[in-house]
Amino acid sequence: MFGYLLTAVALVLVIEGLLPALSPRRYRQTMLNMSQMEDGILRSMGLLSMAAGALLLYFFKG
Repeated sequence: MFGYLLTAVALVLVIEGLLPALSPRRYRQTMLNMSQMEDGILRSMGLLSMAAGALLLYFFKG
């Protein structure tokens, strides 16, 4: 079980590192744009992302 958690964290780090590695300028601009968004919009985006991830896990692991 712990191995799966470490694998998931490793994959998150790889995916999170793709955009800054491939296009640092675009990544910086995206982060600036996100910092200017309202909290409610960011919260909604986070919740939608979590729900999509949970659904993917359910369908592919269930």
